[in-house]
Amino acid sequence: MDWKPDFSSETPLYIQIKDFITNKISLGEWAVGTKIPSQRALAELFNVNRSTVVSALNDLMAEGLLEGNTKGGTKVINNTWNLLAASPPPDWSSYVQAGTYYPNQPAIQHINRAEFQEGIIRLGTGELSPDLLPSEQMKQIFEKLSAKPFSLGYEEPKGNRHLREQVVEYLRDLHIQTSPSNILIVSGALQGLQLISMGLLPRGASILLEKPSYLYSVHVFQSNAMKLIGVPMDVEGIQTSLISRYKKGYNASLLYTIPSFHNPTGCLMPESRRQELMKVCADEGLPIIEDDVYRELWFDDPPPLPLKARDPNALVLYLGSLSKSLSPGLRIGWVVAPEPVIERLADIKMQFDYGSSSLSQRAAAEWMESGLYQQHVTQIREHLKRKRDLTLQLLNTYFLGIATWSVPSGGFYIWIRLTVDVPMQMLFDRAYKAGILLNPGSIYDRNAGSFLRISYAYAKMHELEWGISKLADLVKEISISAV
Repeated sequence: MDWKPDFSSETPLYIQIKDFITNKISLGEWAVGTKIPSQRALAELFNVNRSTVVSALNDLMAEGLLEGNTKGGTKVINNTWNLLAASPPPDWSSYVQAGTYYPNQPAIQHINRAEFQEGIIRLGTGELSPDLLPSEQMKQIFEKLSAKPFSLGYEEPKGNRHLREQVVEYLRDLHIQTSPSNILIVSGALQGLQLISMGLLPRGASILLEKPSYLYSVHVFQSNAMKLIGVPMDVEGIQTSLISRYKKGYNASLLYTIPSFHNPTGCLMPESRRQELMKVCADEGLPIIEDDVYRELWFDDPPPLPLKARDPNALVLYLGSLSKSLSPGLRIGWVVAPEPVIERLADIKMQFDYGSSSLSQRAAAEWMESGLYQQHVTQIREHLKRKRDLTLQLLNTYFLGIATWSVPSGGFYIWIRLTVDVPMQMLFDRAYKAGILLNPGSIYDRNAGSFLRISYAYAKMHELEWGISKLADLVKEISISAV
């Protein structure tokens, strides 16, 4: 809600708030059954005293628009004469609850909303900060494209042919041999996962993955009645010695992994572990989804070759993206797979959106063909390394004795384990009130209640300095009060 009462108006504030809520209900924006924000939250949103909000809500309850109780909060009921005299509106809340696609976890819904609030320091956000995005170069790219003949129509089902050819060249440097017919352009790697979940697997299938994992924070597979089975990790990644047992025990259909700069732990799977993983999955006939979106973000040495580069039996479905390295707003990624798989996924994608943005695809092709992409990525590595080093320095200054962590060699994340007793929800709430937004570990593993995913990618240097020092103060305050 971006509305605010007019403090210069002669109309009392509580009447303005009452009229605002009435309008929301009458337009159907707040349907019957909608739970409205708490009195405290509304007072903060409208920058008024809580008593002002209470006066507005009391009037609305008296008029039959709202009802409230201490347990269920305040909800829209709309028992007004206008409603009783006319056909009742649809109960949209029941429609919402009947939808088959799972909602985000409440914590993630909160984070998604809060990320766009002014003044918030985002210590968990998994994207590049706006000052690292190549806005001026992107303008030049689009100016260059505007001078060439191009179509504003749809692209072919697999995506822009020229872009797929550029992806082939890019992958060749990673020792992945493929062709344009084996590539599908998608609107980010997440859409690739959605297509795979809908097009290749039966309902009720089991998916093996690292625990913790980014995949727990989205409901791509769960919304299709599939089960995520976490396999424990160590410092080198997923424990391959457990895969056979887990595969047999859960009749798993495939394995999902982020071997390079894992989300959320930042772990880099070494060459030896990658060989072990490929061998055990080949022996078990277990296909692999390799999510390689962080590959380019290494600091000192490039990561080992992708799993897909050692895949003579077409065991691996490979996901790549420009969202983490170039621009999340372009919404450009790709799936590399055998041609029958690509044909199947392309058919489903055409039913979804009739193809990713043609303008974004042409811009991405220009970035890759011109060599500007690799130049940009080199600069991004340098910036991210400086931010990682600063974050590690700050952790050593403020978190020694209250947390442990590992040093990532690339990517966005440091996986922090608090070693003092701190209720994570309390820490999240107090940090948010102080202007700091966190990503609790429980988002990625329900048993990781003492962990935080700290990202150095989004916050500016001065924000990292203040945010981490303030966060340490909060941890210490809460841990002392809990004793």
